[in-house]
Amino acid sequence: MKQLVVLLCVALLTACGSGNPAPSITDIQAKNLYYGVTAEFDFYGNNLTSLGNGIVPAISNCSKPTPAFMSLGELVFTCTVTAVGALDVQVKDVTGTVISAQTFTVPPPQVALDTTLGNIVVELDPAAAPLSVDNFLNYVQTGFYSDTIFHRVIAGFVVQGGGYTSGLVAKPPSFAPIALESNNGLTNLRGTIAMARTADPNSATSQFYFNLVDNPSLDYQDASNPGYAVFGKIVQGLDVMDAIGAVPTTTVNGTADVPVTAVVITSATRTQ
Repeated sequence: MKQLVVLLCVALLTACGSGNPAPSITDIQAKNLYYGVTAEFDFYGNNLTSLGNGIVPAISNCSKPTPAFMSLGELVFTCTVTAVGALDVQVKDVTGTVISAQTFTVPPPQVALDTTLGNIVVELDPAAAPLSVDNFLNYVQTGFYSDTIFHRVIAGFVVQGGGYTSGLVAKPPSFAPIALESNNGLTNLRGTIAMARTADPNSATSQFYFNLVDNPSLDYQDASNPGYAVFGKIVQGLDVMDAIGAVPTTTVNGTADVPVTAVVITSATRTQ
């Protein structure tokens, strides 16, 4: 009789408690889901790491999903978010069958500039201008913009900052210049933020400007007139931008359009 039971168990492994129980997913949670940041995805369920199941999630717009924790009831993967908008997560079993799927939303990155005239919040567009957005966020995250000034103010045109401290002292950039992204479909409309540069199209580093009015003359025209790269817009604090644009200016050591009283960026902080 014992031999018969053994034979039955060999033929019906799963019925006798052996083999590879089918995995199942009961919940998927995402943490720290922001553009350019390492996000965490938690998968909850049953038999998630049983031998032979081969459960590996597919996560769109997220580079190199890497396991951080594994158990029969939970899997944790981390990866760097590479785009905003929809982020699709799928889990397949060893047969390629999708056993769970969920879509999350990555918000556009936002940065708050605290100035001596008030606060400005800008929303960035990495889909249209990834190099400019990544560059700006690098400067924000390293604290570069703290205690810099708006050194150029031209009423009815632009306010420019990000390259000088009080007393018109130049602050050397921390990173290499980036390639121009002006031909990206974004235009220099009122309230947009764009990269400042020299006569060399590919020379933008830390300096940026806000458009006080619509400035189509600053847009890309052609290869010989490439314009300036817009990479975001103000979503809060247009009145602060206007207040900066109305301050009295003077000439300092041959440099025109310098505010008489310094308008200081006390801090620049990523808020999402």
